[in-house]
Amino acid sequence: MDYNKESDMLKALGHPVRLKMVEGLMKNQCNVSKIVKILKLPQSTVSQHLGILKRRGILSGRKEGVETCYNVVDKRVVKILSILKK
Repeated sequence: MDYNKESDMLKALGHPVRLKMVEGLMKNQCNVSKIVKILKLPQSTVSQHLGILKRRGILSGRKEGVETCYNVVDKRVVKILSILKK
């Protein structure tokens, strides 16, 4: 096990906004404007959080025209959130 990599992933999930984002993206892929509207946060804040999650390999972004559609790609994160919901 790469403890540094695993620790970085857990640190990225350790923020309440990022947890909400990941939970929402597990249900539906969406873009920054939808996340801004749902979380009622500034676009710059949402983009910063998405960047952290993307750099840690938790999310992936796919271009759709001028927008980027994000989805959860790390299956361990899906398991972690299901455990937290119990």
